[in-house]
Amino acid sequence: MARSHEPTLADVAERAGVSVTTVSRVLNARGYLSQDAKDRVARAIEDLGYRPNQVARALHGKKTNTIGLIIPTVALPFFGELAVEVENALADGGYRILICNSLGRADREREYLNLLIGNRVDGIISGAHNEGLCEYESIRMPLVTIDRDLSPTIPNVRCDNRGAGRMATEKLLEAGARRPALLTSRSGAHNLREQGYRDALAGTGAEPLVLAVPFDTPSPLRQRRVEEALDSIAGRFDAVFATDDLAAAEVLEWARGRGVDVPSRLKVVGFDGTTAIRRALPALATIRQPLDLIARKAVELLVAQIDGSGPSPGDAGGVPSAVEFPVAFLPGRTL
Repeated sequence: MARSHEPTLADVAERAGVSVTTVSRVLNARGYLSQDAKDRVARAIEDLGYRPNQVARALHGKKTNTIGLIIPTVALPFFGELAVEVENALADGGYRILICNSLGRADREREYLNLLIGNRVDGIISGAHNEGLCEYESIRMPLVTIDRDLSPTIPNVRCDNRGAGRMATEKLLEAGARRPALLTSRSGAHNLREQGYRDALAGTGAEPLVLAVPFDTPSPLRQRRVEEALDSIAGRFDAVFATDDLAAAEVLEWARGRGVDVPSRLKVVGFDGTTAIRRALPALATIRQPLDLIARKAVELLVAQIDGSGPSPGDAGGVPSAVEFPVAFLPGRTL
């Protein structure tokens, strides 16, 4: 006969013929217990399919061994591969992961923050792109960000974005471009890849041409928005540095639709270098981020906070404001 509820600690105790206290001591490996009691509890747990309540464990001051990861969406190759790398790094340390897709919406990110805190996760890794969420200021649990500046006291793990932007632009200039444009998701002082682009153009006499198509633009509209942006500066550019590979693919589609030959009339460099895009567009020249190193460093910093061997957000000092990794240029036939 099917059970009408998930088995409880009391069910395990009844099946094993011991007290609830004894079952709890077995689960938590506390105090002396006979091997016979341990074996009976183990058999009861297996027979009933009992699963400890992780929230209840947290309420008693125990770890849940669960980490929350907030990202825009796993549907994008960069964030999908980042999630896999984070999950693998966490699994090596005995942690599970709850992946939350914010879809570029601040309200969804707030909901997920409340969900993760309510479920007593041991820590949070945030890689979403929403700005101005004051909720992070009140979080008093282990927290690390990936390529996101939330606070000087919250570790931020990323690639060397400014150096990478400079590298990408210099590659275009070395290939003969004279008027490279930048296609990004959000322009401004916080955009380190844009700063690198501007650094590379300084002294060349070339006018910075910055085009921004917001990150959360719905997929059906993105290609049109990119094409409109490029059409608005037609005749004024001969190259594009796109700050992600999907944007670079949209630039190539724009060029194909208008009969602009790549690379003789238009040179393109992308950014990220994910496995999925490399397979789909092997000819694309791009900048590759070391996703595995970024993910493992973020997990290392988070676990150090959880274990108490590293400073937590809000501590007076000792938290690195940013940990940066170098990038690599992957040549292609778009230069």
